[in-house]
This record gives sequence, structure tokens and C-alpha cells, in this order.
Amino acid sequence: MALTTDDVARLAKLARIELSEAELEHLAPQLDVILESVASVQQVAGPDIEPTSHALPLTNVFREDEVRPSLPREDVLAGAPAAEEERFRVPRILGEEA
Repeated sequence: MALTTDDVARLAKLARIELSEAELEHLAPQLDVILESVASVQQVAGPDIEPTSHALPLTNVFREDEVRPSLPREDVLAGAPAAEEERFRVPRILGEEA
């Protein structure tokens, strides 16, 4: 089943993306190829194949946590555009008083 420009337009509307008619015509075949690729993977990945989250059987590859000295507060705030009461000052984004 080929993906039509109407299908792509519906998806774009759901995603709140505005696309021109030329973009719809350009994207429809590309998205169709992607969907076909996903379908072929689904055929290969049957119930006898165990799901994996990584291609290699790696477990914990993180380093051990170790306490190290951090930068002095003055040095950190020296590079800040604005600081107040030993903290970064950032613009209000919610519009309400704290």
C-alpha cells in the first residue's frame, strides 16, 4: 500500500507541520520507503528472536563514581551573563511570581 500525499498531509496536520504541495509530493515516496523498510524488519524479527536494546552484548561500561573537587562558585558565576545571590539569573518563562 503506497503512501499518498493525502496521508502525508494528514500526518503533517497531526504533527502541526505546514507542508507545501511540492513538499507533500516529495515526502510521500520517501516515507513510503521508510515504512517498507520497517515492515521488512518486522518480518525478520519473529517471536524466536530475542529483543535487544543494543547491537553488542555490553553491560555496564560506565566508570566508577568518584568524588572530585568542583570549580569554585565564583569561577562558575564569572562566566554567567547574569548572577544573583550566588546563582545563575535566568529570564522568567512562566510569567508567575515564585
